[in-house]
Amino acid sequence: MSTEVVIAGGGPNGLMLAIELGLAGIRPVVLEKLSEQALENRANGLVGQVLRMLDRRGLYQRLSGSTQPPEPTPGYVFGALPLDLSIVDDNSLCVLMVPQRRVEQVLAERARELGVEIRRGHELVNLTQTDAKVIARIDGPDGEYDLETGYLVGADGGRSTTRKLLGIDFPGVTKQNSVSRTAHAAVPAEFVVPNGLNVPGHGFIPAFLHHRTETGVFVYAPLPTGTLLSSMEWSPGDETPLTLPELQASIARVLGTELPLLPPAGDGPHLLRKLTSGNTRLAATFRSGRVLLLGDAAHVHAAIGGPGLNLGLQDAINLGWKLARVARGEASEALLNTYESERRPAAQRVVTHTQAQAALIAPGGDVTALRAPLTELLTQPANTKFLADLLSGADITYNLGNGHPLTGHWCPDLEFDDGTRLADHTQDACPLLLDLTGNLDIPGDDQLKVLTARADTPLTALLLRPDCYVAWATESPVPDRTALKTALATWT
Repeated sequence: MSTEVVIAGGGPNGLMLAIELGLAGIRPVVLEKLSEQALENRANGLVGQVLRMLDRRGLYQRLSGSTQPPEPTPGYVFGALPLDLSIVDDNSLCVLMVPQRRVEQVLAERARELGVEIRRGHELVNLTQTDAKVIARIDGPDGEYDLETGYLVGADGGRSTTRKLLGIDFPGVTKQNSVSRTAHAAVPAEFVVPNGLNVPGHGFIPAFLHHRTETGVFVYAPLPTGTLLSSMEWSPGDETPLTLPELQASIARVLGTELPLLPPAGDGPHLLRKLTSGNTRLAATFRSGRVLLLGDAAHVHAAIGGPGLNLGLQDAINLGWKLARVARGEASEALLNTYESERRPAAQRVVTHTQAQAALIAPGGDVTALRAPLTELLTQPANTKFLADLLSGADITYNLGNGHPLTGHWCPDLEFDDGTRLADHTQDACPLLLDLTGNLDIPGDDQLKVLTARADTPLTALLLRPDCYVAWATESPVPDRTALKTALATWT
């Protein structure tokens, strides 16, 4: 058997890549070792620029249940420091509370609509590759078999089998100086107040935000799927299963007072999770020949701030159209090399800011002193906007050549005179040439979509890659056609 692309890993990142490939006309095979979808939610929401990108694929509406585009959140947190985003113009940080199970369900549904084959209970166990192909050895319900493919992508998590089979180093650090405890639990009604908890002997604790004390961190998250409570302490942990009494004792140490916990309502599944170590690692390379790494297989970091899916899903959107064009012989390997050159700096940036946040929530008077001037700095809109863009990934730019200042940036939202908006024209993941004056006279085809329209912008024309990054833009009423042809030759 053979296929153009095999994806090892059927989580959100692997499924998003499958969708992008499907939109480009490739029908990948997705291998997922779990025979059924996991009951436990590893994440409870999506944060950042990826929500706007999902909107441009028509997927945000499926996830949110709303016909409206993503709205910026009025507040967030950085290292347990509150961010008042209401003071920021052009706030880039969007949040959607949606369980990871639901994210996977929506992405799997869309992938199947595009003809993607998802094989549950099938696991990559070995691989070999030549200059022309990859041979994947797979363990399935009926035994092992070989699957020949042009390219293979490892989206199989932090313990990636793909990465290990390739022998790619995964340098970084593992810290075992803290223990995190998280569980579904109920809190007595008399402690619950609007937007948080009021704990006698401690005071008000806002919902959904990291609440730091001198001894640890506490989080109260009343989610639609059930209330989650979490504590973090800087002390050695053990591997025994977590219990509610253990979590309650930990919360009492963090808050300095008792917060009674009650068993969660409903049938579950109910989370009881204890983590005694954390990894920060970045793969030495994201590619070896015809095999590439995606998401956690390429980078792992602390979960603080919720950047994981924002980073991994955008990896998939960056890689999908490039891999499709190279797999079909429409572009050279040089295009595929830009996946790592563009996404590694983005991963490094997330690694850096999660390390910084971890330092800011650590216990001790020195950290408390450091937080005081930072809190004052965050009353200034420019500083708060900087962190909002950092957390959302809106500050990520690519080196796509000289020219207009917008080149290399993610294209901002546009509304056209016919009542449509940009997201209505990007759902097919085709390169898009916007002719905002009608002066270009360039025909579209299956490799380039051309839209002639009017919008409230000084731009007269711009070219978008399938991932919605601007490859060329101009404000001239007579565009430089030579520069446009260069951009078209490079990116379409």
